[in-house]
Amino acid sequence: MSCDTIDQSNGGRSNMMSVDIVHEKFHLRHDPKWSGRLGPAEGGGLLVCVACVIEMIESEDISSVKKSFALSGISGVLKCSPGALRELLQQDHRVSMRFTASLLGLLHTVEDPATLEKVHQVLVQLLVELQSEVLYRFVLDEIHKQLSDQLSVKAFQPTFKLLGNLVEAVPNLAHSLMTQYVPLLEHLCSALLYPDEALKASVLYVWLKLFGTAGGSAVQSLPITIRDRVCILLLQTLSNAGSPQLIDNCIGLLWLLVQLGETVSVLMNSPEGQIMCSEDQNIHANNSQVICQNQEQQPPEHRHLPLILKQLLLSGDETLQVTSAKCIASVLVHSPSQYSAPFIKADVPEFLFDCLASTSSEMLLWSAYSCLVLLTEDSLFFSQCHSVYGIESLVRSLKEALRLSNLEVQKQGLLLLTAILERQPPSVRLFPSGPGFVVVSEAVIAGVSSSCLLVATQGASAASALFRLNHQSRPVQYKEVEGLVEAITNRFSELPLPSPAHRRSSGSLKRSGPSSHASRSEAFLFQALVCFQAACRLAEECASEPVLKENTFTAPSKHSRAQDSLESLCHCLLRCCDSIWIPTIIRMCERAPSAQILQHFYSILSSQFTLLPSLMPVFANKLASSGFYRLALEHKGLLCVGNRNPDLNVSCCGFLLKLSMCLLSQSNPASGSYQYEAEEVENLLQYNLPSLCCRLSDWPSLLREVPGLQLCEYKGPRATQYCLVIMLHLALQQADRLLPDQTVFSCVLWLLLSVQEQGSCVLPHSVLRSALYLLAMTQDKSPSLDRAPLNCITKALSSCQSFSSLYIHHPALLHFICRYPELAEKFGPLVLELWLTKQTQHTVTGQTMTDAQEKGEKRDSCADDRQDEEPDTETVELLTLIEKYPAVILTLLDMLCTREAPLAERALGVLEVLLSGQRHYEVDLCANLRPALLQALQRLSVENGGLGQGRTEQAVSMLLSNSGLMDQLQTVLASSSSSSSSSATPSLSPSACPPSALLCCSHLLMSSLITLQHVHSAQVHKSINWSLDTAVQRLVLQKRNTDNLLLVSYLRLLQALLDVDLTSAVVCVSTGPGLVGPRPLGVQDGALYPLGSRGAQSLSAALSGLLLQKHELLLRASVNCLSSLLGFLQRKSHITAKLVVCQPWSRFLLYCLLSSGESCLLHPAILRLITLLLQHSSTAVLWEPDLLQVMEAVERRGVKELSQEAAQALRLLLTQIESSVLQPPPTEQHKQRVRDMMEALGPQTPALSCNPSLPSNILYPPPESETHSQTPLHYIKHTHLLTYCIEYAGICTLACI
Repeated sequence: MSCDTIDQSNGGRSNMMSVDIVHEKFHLRHDPKWSGRLGPAEGGGLLVCVACVIEMIESEDISSVKKSFALSGISGVLKCSPGALRELLQQDHRVSMRFTASLLGLLHTVEDPATLEKVHQVLVQLLVELQSEVLYRFVLDEIHKQLSDQLSVKAFQPTFKLLGNLVEAVPNLAHSLMTQYVPLLEHLCSALLYPDEALKASVLYVWLKLFGTAGGSAVQSLPITIRDRVCILLLQTLSNAGSPQLIDNCIGLLWLLVQLGETVSVLMNSPEGQIMCSEDQNIHANNSQVICQNQEQQPPEHRHLPLILKQLLLSGDETLQVTSAKCIASVLVHSPSQYSAPFIKADVPEFLFDCLASTSSEMLLWSAYSCLVLLTEDSLFFSQCHSVYGIESLVRSLKEALRLSNLEVQKQGLLLLTAILERQPPSVRLFPSGPGFVVVSEAVIAGVSSSCLLVATQGASAASALFRLNHQSRPVQYKEVEGLVEAITNRFSELPLPSPAHRRSSGSLKRSGPSSHASRSEAFLFQALVCFQAACRLAEECASEPVLKENTFTAPSKHSRAQDSLESLCHCLLRCCDSIWIPTIIRMCERAPSAQILQHFYSILSSQFTLLPSLMPVFANKLASSGFYRLALEHKGLLCVGNRNPDLNVSCCGFLLKLSMCLLSQSNPASGSYQYEAEEVENLLQYNLPSLCCRLSDWPSLLREVPGLQLCEYKGPRATQYCLVIMLHLALQQADRLLPDQTVFSCVLWLLLSVQEQGSCVLPHSVLRSALYLLAMTQDKSPSLDRAPLNCITKALSSCQSFSSLYIHHPALLHFICRYPELAEKFGPLVLELWLTKQTQHTVTGQTMTDAQEKGEKRDSCADDRQDEEPDTETVELLTLIEKYPAVILTLLDMLCTREAPLAERALGVLEVLLSGQRHYEVDLCANLRPALLQALQRLSVENGGLGQGRTEQAVSMLLSNSGLMDQLQTVLASSSSSSSSSATPSLSPSACPPSALLCCSHLLMSSLITLQHVHSAQVHKSINWSLDTAVQRLVLQKRNTDNLLLVSYLRLLQALLDVDLTSAVVCVSTGPGLVGPRPLGVQDGALYPLGSRGAQSLSAALSGLLLQKHELLLRASVNCLSSLLGFLQRKSHITAKLVVCQPWSRFLLYCLLSSGESCLLHPAILRLITLLLQHSSTAVLWEPDLLQVMEAVERRGVKELSQEAAQALRLLLTQIESSVLQPPPTEQHKQRVRDMMEALGPQTPALSCNPSLPSNILYPPPESETHSQTPLHYIKHTHLLTYCIEYAGICTLACI
């Protein structure tokens, strides 16, 4: 069946897909090559003749029904058989162009909308099918030609629609159109001036597809004049649009334009006058006249974008309102400061608030919230009182939004409320009356109580802003504030705080994504802390203003008990802080302390001391006894060192100051000097706490530091030492031992000696009192004092005019004074008198006059009854004291004879209890006292000398002659060696490997024995066998599975052996082929035996690997060992030494270390490593960039900011630089920089500068108090001091095996 026989009925239309697309009248004269069966193969396909289709389209005699049929058939073929029609048309491109031209012609001749739709469809399908740039250009050229030749654009609506569809189907066409068809674009702009709204809608459809397809690149390729003209015409068109289709297209194009910064600038700054007509010269005058008349009829004020968007907000159409709000937000995002004012002046915020009050649409709510958040960034928003106008609508809509399921809407609403509360000027109140504050509090509580932590976090942020003083109503709604605090606190039980096991497996929060549940929990916790701190600040501010403190509407008699009172709020804050906040924060920060969280946490704790002073003694005792001294100091040392986190430092210092002063106020000295002492302590803490940012392990070195000139009483190193002593005292009073007792005892004693050596024996009163307390409390675990320290203590205590002001009522002070006859002789009676006086005061407290009168009458009967009574605590302590020091009885007897009646009676009572409990004293009291007196006299005659060089040599000889000790050391080392060599054996028992601590002590003991035996030439009775091969293998292959301290001990032992050229009577060093190679040994292996050249290289590589770990102890120990290794190689084989320091690995090691940041760059060990390499003429060190990088880092940091150890290491490096030959050689300017830096460092310390290769302590830097008179031998003794202590612990451990 052919096209010319088709029936025009519905039945014929339904069967059109089964009819061949040919025309019998035309088909016979067409070349068969233009025909073909197209379509699905299973149906045989349709016979399609392209020539017939073209003639049918072009013929005016063919009905529109047949043309529509033909178009439908072609569309079906293009859909069902892609590529089939393309094969026919590609035989001659002229046919394709004619076919396209015929279809374009239909756009102006066909009036049936359905047929026009098919023409659009076939044209787009055909062009997409052919993918021909020639055809694309042909279509655009034809459209441009038609627009140029026509007098009116009214008939071009189908053409514009086709152009829009084509741009959408062929995205690349947009770029060609914008760059190569500018005149066509000008026609599109001119068409927007035509009054027909359907035509405008079709033109805007083209622009919508152009900008939507090309995106941001369209702005770059489009001529600026065209772009600006489109923006201006769009505003003009939108301001007068009436049809829904035109409005939708305008809004769609506007939404695309406001997302581009270039077009936003044009839209917001469009001229309000008429738009100049820049039509093409081919447009006839009558058409231009119509256009200009249409312009003149449009009111200019409606072309202003804020007014247009405001009209859309007023339209009542929710879709238009949402789009309008989104456009406003998009404009403001580009530059709120630039574009907010026009919208605010147009009263857009007012209408946005009205939308909030009248809608429950989630999209409209979110869009309006977003716009208002951006508008609040402009102060004009508040100066025109939009916040006052809209706060009620906002709160109402927020309460509704919090009932919805869209969490983003809730977050955005709370964000808007937060922004308004934070930026509202204090002079204009948002909640002048109580009900308004109650309503907003309810909304915020609902936000905080949300099941979503993100919403709850934003709610807590809003609560923080709400707690500002200027937002409080009159009277203040304390009950609502308390409700908010409790709502936030109650959320803590729901937080998924990780358990300790989870913390170990998951690591820090920084490793988890920002959207993880743990991260959201921490974010809520932080914001909750900010909110809680704001509540504490509000309570403090209200307490300082009587008008706010008392609620005028509450009866005076009910103020203290009223729930809506400041006192009730303060109790709530303390209760929540004590029971919920403190455990939660401590648990959270156990894993990874956060500086921000801790900053607010310590500020909150500080606030409690101001809010409820009456309860603070109990609270302070609880904090101190729970370890908060240690906690705050460790956080300062961890997070505030190097001027990091200054806000946290201020917070910690404020908390420690208030805690200390509260604890000090409870000490209640016997004298009336508390006020002066409190001021003294406060000044010391206030001036020195900020700079005290070190770990507790560094405190002993600070306490032993010799300070220079003290210019200020409350500043400087000495004042810092005083500060440490006071805090040690206050913490120890609450059983918080910040340092071991032995360390505290020795440090305090050293401090007293140091002060007196500087020519002053007068310590600040509070410091002397703390020092006496610390000595008394730590004496049990410390060695007995000899004459010199006792004289020092006596002199210090005698410097105080009133010993009673130093007295602390504690049994330890009694035992400390009475333990030493020198102290007991001078201060024993005073201490016993104060002890008994304190007890007497407790006894007579509360006695009435009648009790005093009856006292004499009942004295005899009381004497009889006293034997049946249990002694009080003070008496029991005195009895214990007398048992240890019987001479105390003499002091009590003296009191009985010489003191006033109350004190004499108290002494008599103690003696009566003593005699009644010890019946054998009744026979001959003097006979029992005589031995005690003789012992006391003997103890006074004992003279104790210091440890001299002879004592040291004696101790070394004693240890080396102890065969049992040497056997135990051999056993430990043998067990370690066997466990290392058999590490791959699964059957090895864990008990076969000695504990790491024991092995560490053994290594350190051996290293000291080797060094001291070499120094004193002591005799060795039994040597220890030790495998050098095993030790090197452990450092090379097993260092990652070995404890760092154990590695340090290995390095220390190797260092000691290398210093004596691996030859010592203490140790018999064995080796293996892994170090020295096969026998017979080569020249180098023989010279370096038992290490060998291969062993030297292996040990050097192992030390480099340990240096790359950048562990503090390993850095120092590795550099020390490397120094000894290079010294050994230099002495035995300078060729091997040269090879070790010049190998490429040394260059790589240096590059890695110098690239690890400034803290590593200026580390003393790294500086010393560079010095060693230069000293041994290593080619791995270059002037540029290595040394130049170090100098630049020093200049950035400043020489004065370097630690003394780093400064000394830098001085040695600069000295070595001046004597070394560097490549490339430094310029004269660089040499001058070195000299300037040397001058800035000041005079050098000869003790350290005389020999740069001296080993420094493996755990701590070299002593900073070296003097010119010290020799290297003294220095070695000093650096081994800590090692001696560890050795002693090792000996004790060995003795227990």
